[in-house]
Amino acid sequence: MSEQKLDYLLIGPAYPFRGGIAETQHQFALTLQKKGHKVALLTFSHLYPKLLFPGKTQKSTEKAPDELQILPEIHAYNPFHWPKIIAIIKSLNPKRVVFRYYTPFLSLVYSYIAKKIPKEIQSIAFVDNWIPHEKSQFDNFLNNRFSKHISLFTTLSPLVTKQIENQNKGAVWSGFHPINTHLLPKIDQKTAQKQLGWEQTPTYVLFFGLIRKYKGLELLIQAFSEKILDDKNIKLYVAGECYENPEKYYRLVQSLGVSDRVQLDFNFKSNTQIQQLFSASDLIAQTYHSASQSGVTPMAYHYEKPLLVTAVDGLSDPIINDNTGIVVHKNSKSIAEGILNLVDENKRKECIKNIQKVIPQYHWKTFVNKWEAFILKEN
Repeated sequence: MSEQKLDYLLIGPAYPFRGGIAETQHQFALTLQKKGHKVALLTFSHLYPKLLFPGKTQKSTEKAPDELQILPEIHAYNPFHWPKIIAIIKSLNPKRVVFRYYTPFLSLVYSYIAKKIPKEIQSIAFVDNWIPHEKSQFDNFLNNRFSKHISLFTTLSPLVTKQIENQNKGAVWSGFHPINTHLLPKIDQKTAQKQLGWEQTPTYVLFFGLIRKYKGLELLIQAFSEKILDDKNIKLYVAGECYENPEKYYRLVQSLGVSDRVQLDFNFKSNTQIQQLFSASDLIAQTYHSASQSGVTPMAYHYEKPLLVTAVDGLSDPIINDNTGIVVHKNSKSIAEGILNLVDENKRKECIKNIQKVIPQYHWKTFVNKWEAFILKEN
């Protein structure tokens, strides 16, 4: 082959696609570049067909990230376009290709690419989810098809590492979800509340992120109907695009009689809106039924907000290890009791102090140094 042009080619969602995975691809690439590596991102021209995408749009309204070479060339579900991708990769001549794998939907195109690229290019998987939250009978087949062509696996949580090790031989590295540096800084709480038009006397619980069935929003809403919260000035704000029928949550709020304490805002949020919402809130709630890890947790750390999470592997681990919040059972009474515990001023101060202490452990530089040490060790 010709002279090496790239150290790393990162394949997966990137600008103009929106969302947490695209953002972390950008951060991953920028951090590798700061270490002196030559990096490019190969992303999609078409990702999900409209039939399979439940949201309003797949594209970002934010400004394109500076300093990154992003090539939107992959048609995820049209095999007639795939040979062109191989030609592009050959022309870029990377030393390593890193596949961002978070859904079996991508297995077919990723498997094709990994199989067809020259053997001297190392194929590495960067895995967010291995066993999907919303399962299908084809998941194992698609995961196995992809894994046949991968030399090393790297993950964002010990849970995903265990899932991969149960199905594959070979080395797997267990990492963590870093704090994205593109997040805007925390602002004064009262200022943020004023910007959002919130009252300034209640305590605010924030549920943030895409609304999907496995995230257990109904448990959190039900918690606000528990008697122990009746006379407390505590409100819930739900912020995030709904990937289900939103009517079920509107009906639930009405039927429980908590519409005066629960506000549903089913819209995707910009970076400025994220800054306002996290700065204005007192604590972050994640009442998930299942999780691999969560991108909301490092966002809460960035804005120094304590977390209430359910006792779910992959979600509760950092909260327990860092002592940055409260872990509760997956029922409304336990969640309500946890909220009361966490709104206590002394408890919140303790959690915030612990967040400030552990933040350096979650920097992207720390992640990339450990990730690359594993890659080089296994070569």
